[in-house]
Amino acid sequence: MHCYEIDGIRPVVEEGAYVHPTAVLIGDVIVEHGVYIGPLASLRGDFGRIHVMENANVQDNCVMHGFPDADTLVQPWGHVGHGAILHGCVVEANALVGMNAVVMDGARVGEYSFVAAHSFVKAEMQIPARVLVAGTPARVLRELREDEIEWKRQGTQTYIDLVGRCLHSLHPVTPLTAVEPHRPRLFEHADYLPKYKA
Repeated sequence: MHCYEIDGIRPVVEEGAYVHPTAVLIGDVIVEHGVYIGPLASLRGDFGRIHVMENANVQDNCVMHGFPDADTLVQPWGHVGHGAILHGCVVEANALVGMNAVVMDGARVGEYSFVAAHSFVKAEMQIPARVLVAGTPARVLRELREDEIEWKRQGTQTYIDLVGRCLHSLHPVTPLTAVEPHRPRLFEHADYLPKYKA
């Protein structure tokens, strides 16, 4: 990983977390046990603190940043999809922020709530627990069903499992020049991967 100290403060990555080598961590960043930080994610703790709590994930190309004296926080089992931007906000436990969504300063995503992909959560918005929000600006559409919350739980569990897979088997290699005969597939017999049902 690309890890930088600033003003005498350096990032913390607890044992049992996985941070991809292309991710960038700057300054006051705390990554707890069981966390997955994806490729090209940028966690900039050069103003406010960035804190990703246990078993949460921050996926590829995400940005976390904030103003001075404002923490940007993802609580346990929080799930932040590819390309999302979190700025000076709080994603509460078990909440999901969809791909390419933006959550602005002072906003709070309630426990078990979903922010739909490409949504814009304006500054200071307080999203209650267990709801779906969507749009630009985001608004509450409805309460979430139990099967949707379970689908999210399973999806987050796959990222917790991915931490272990990465820590034990991910390493740089030279690519093959041709497809080998009988090339295996990942998860050929894995029925546990979550499949969304609308």
